Amino acid sequence: MKTLLLSIVCLGLTLAAFAQEFDSRAYDDLLKTFVENGRVDYQGLKADPAPLIKHLIWVGQITEAEFNSWADPQQLAFLINLYNASTLQLILDHYPVASIKKIGTLFKGPWDQPAVTLFGKTITLNELEHGVIRKQHNEPRVHMALVCAAKGCPILRNEVYTAEKLDEQLADQSRQYLATSAGLIINRKKGVANISSIFKWYGDDFVSVPDFIQKYSGESIRGMKIRTLKYDWSLNER
Repeated sequence: MKTLLLSIVCLGLTLAAFAQEFDSRAYDDLLKTFVENGRVDYQGLKADPAPLIKHLIWVGQITEAEFNSWADPQQLAFLINLYNASTLQLILDHYPVASIKKIGTLFKGPWDQPAVTLFGKTITLNELEHGVIRKQHNEPRVHMALVCAAKGCPILRNEVYTAEKLDEQLADQSRQYLATSAGLIINRKKGVANISSIFKWYGDDFVSVPDFIQKYSGESIRGMKIRTLKYDWSLNER
């Protein structure tokens, strides 16, 4: 009897692991199909929404107990993927739309809409980002990975975040963003560093913005006049 029970438990764990891997691969395939250079083919995704919907249904069924059994990198990768996938779905629900900021009302913008299913409950993107991700994970590079569907954001990767590659992926996201005119523009002649609004909104998360920028861009902005770049909220569509 013990052997039978053990076999059933092992089979259940194997099937669960396979289901998780399979669904992650499906979402990964979706990103590779519809995302190129950080830009999203929303029209194509709107015409074939089933893989995204199925993925969000699947991740919404992950229990809190199961989630809590994971190591921190797996938790954070899961939450980043959930945020970005839920943002894609929010756009599709209102597509065509020129900007994510056109979604919602005067009193409840896009990030305050019920858009995320986590542990069987529906929450907002703000609750996911500020009440879960930032609260539970001291990782400033998440701001380089959470994509708000705007051209001013860091790019959306065309692959899923994984526990095994998370550190490498977050570092790459940071380097890529700071290499764009949306992330950093330096005018040495005038002694001015123009930096993304992200560093203004979440400055405390980075501890030292100049150190972060130097680490991932190779550029020192110390002693320079700091200005904030105007954020481009137009849709990150291709």
